Amino acid sequence: MTSDFLKRFRGFAPARKSPDEQPEPVQVAATDPERHASHIVDNAVYLEGMRVASPGTVCGTVIELDRQPGSVGWIGLYRPDAAELHELARQFGLHELTLEDAINARQRPKVEQYDGITFLVLKAARYVDETETVEFGELHLFVGPNFVITLRHAEAPDLRSVRSRLEAHPQLLARGTDAILYGILDAVVDGYRPVVEGLENDIAEIEAQVFDGHRNVSRRIYELTREVIEFQLAVLPLADLLDTVKETFDQNTDDPALRQYLRDVADHVARVSERVDRFRQLLRDILTVNATLVAQRQNDEMQRVGVASNLQADQTRKISGWAAILFAPSLIGSLYGMNFRNMPELEWFYGYPFSIALMIAVSGALYVIFRKRDWI
Repeated sequence: MTSDFLKRFRGFAPARKSPDEQPEPVQVAATDPERHASHIVDNAVYLEGMRVASPGTVCGTVIELDRQPGSVGWIGLYRPDAAELHELARQFGLHELTLEDAINARQRPKVEQYDGITFLVLKAARYVDETETVEFGELHLFVGPNFVITLRHAEAPDLRSVRSRLEAHPQLLARGTDAILYGILDAVVDGYRPVVEGLENDIAEIEAQVFDGHRNVSRRIYELTREVIEFQLAVLPLADLLDTVKETFDQNTDDPALRQYLRDVADHVARVSERVDRFRQLLRDILTVNATLVAQRQNDEMQRVGVASNLQADQTRKISGWAAILFAPSLIGSLYGMNFRNMPELEWFYGYPFSIALMIAVSGALYVIFRKRDWI
């Protein structure tokens, strides 16, 4: 029976809400001594899988849990401040070390247990088509015997859809905190699928740009490699985390179907890890190929520049050679064209033919020399 509910739960897909849609914070009652706006997105107490109360404060949740034995509370918060987290710690007995991690955020995915309360850090991810980038969000969970507290520090994941799916299957939600934890883990891991597909498309585009000689492809390879590495850091620790959660399930529940579906989540994590590792290796190979192609294009350009330089130098030598040949007659002609009286050659009978012969001889000698040296 439970297995059928789990199957329907995994197949249930409510209408997706826009990522830009921000949850409106619930206002704390005026009687609250702190008198500040709460960051509670949703707060519910469930009994046998049905919502029986929606307290507006953390204190109200504690009162309802004490008033209705066997009930389970689920408090969802969005970017809570330190004062609200300290109130949670006081009401539910959260360990100070986990509280410090929740306040500071920017933690790696992990699972820790303190005094019967399990603290988990998950990294959600979503692919933004408009910018072709991956956005990462951090999710903290406190799982106690009869309560689950979720702290979101980013838009992803959308836990409202997880709550709706669980509330639509009360017999699954009646399994308590383990069912809620399973639903959240399943949603986070399922959110990796569009990211993997988006990264795969980006890599295919980069491969085409590499061989087309796109100018900014090196920068895009670097940026995509950083996203893949960050995604890998979000996925890889989940294998050990799920092993710890599985041990907790083995201790807390006798439902084999729930444990089976948790193993299915672990299998999805393993497949995502394999694909992300292949992405990283592929990007490394693409970067190597791109460097090789860039070097080859640079060599070709250098060769073209060298050929052009050689042609230019050859033309320069030819021009210089002919200029030198023409310079010799000009020099002789200009010398004898000077209007000075005391020049013995001016009255010489053979002066003119001698100057012509000298011009021809000098020009011919320069021509032979330059010709031998392949200047002209």
